[in-house]
Amino acid sequence: METILEIKNLAKSYGKLKAVDGISFKIPPGICFGLLGPNGAGKTTTIEMIEGIIKPSSGTIFYKEKLIDKQFRQEAGIQFQSTALMDFVTVREILKLFTSFYEQTIPVEQLAEQCNLIGFLDQYATKLSGGQRQRLLLALALINDPQILFLDEPTTGLDPQARRHFWELIESIKKQGKTIVLTTHYMDEAEALCDHLVIVDQGKIIEQGSPQELLGQHFNTVCIQIDEAEIDNIPVDVATSTQRVNHQIQIETEQLEQTLSKLIEAGVNLSSMRIRNRTLEDLFLKLTGNQLREAS
Repeated sequence: METILEIKNLAKSYGKLKAVDGISFKIPPGICFGLLGPNGAGKTTTIEMIEGIIKPSSGTIFYKEKLIDKQFRQEAGIQFQSTALMDFVTVREILKLFTSFYEQTIPVEQLAEQCNLIGFLDQYATKLSGGQRQRLLLALALINDPQILFLDEPTTGLDPQARRHFWELIESIKKQGKTIVLTTHYMDEAEALCDHLVIVDQGKIIEQGSPQELLGQHFNTVCIQIDEAEIDNIPVDVATSTQRVNHQIQIETEQLEQTLSKLIEAGVNLSSMRIRNRTLEDLFLKLTGNQLREAS
């Protein structure tokens, strides 16, 4: 089987607004597939059409080379962007409740161990911390032992340690051969987890490929960052490729050693210097604009 999920000319309109404008892509099994874009780009609408939550205006969705049907609903796991948990119900009780929704399930204790919830099974779900809550929602998405798992911005609001822990869980799930469809606003998250990316803006696909392929196609430079107080000391021929970023001067260059030599000769203080390769954050901003746009 070459693809587990295929989208053909998928579109969704609300009156004159085209939230999703005829996008197509294929997802092979066993990878982490990232769907990226600014707020309002059509990511969540696309995912919700695939999941069957909203009806497409047009287009076709195939799961294992067949139109979406009962098999997909039994074999898909979903962690929504926002999920309300019931009051006065324990983690164990919620997990047991969800096992009744599917023909095939993973034992509660096994799932709790996989998602690091063993110590919280008898705690009220509404009393969990942010990271614990997200792990419970992941467990609920995994309870039917899905072949394909949808994660819609699963680490939003988590602290850095909880995010990294969640990444490890996603990597362990992928090693089981499951396919993961991830939407995220964190470019470092997409770069760390995703094997293939589709970037959408204004309802259309504007770029796709692996993170490494996309960075190689769009950039042949590295960035030198130094304190903005040194702006007046930067040589004129170097200053043409600089910009201010977070109270620093960022210099883009294809010739790192030559540029460093010019800065040293000009007496630029390099004690604050940082050299970095281009990232998905750079690519995202290049393709979609300078800032994340708020949904209108």
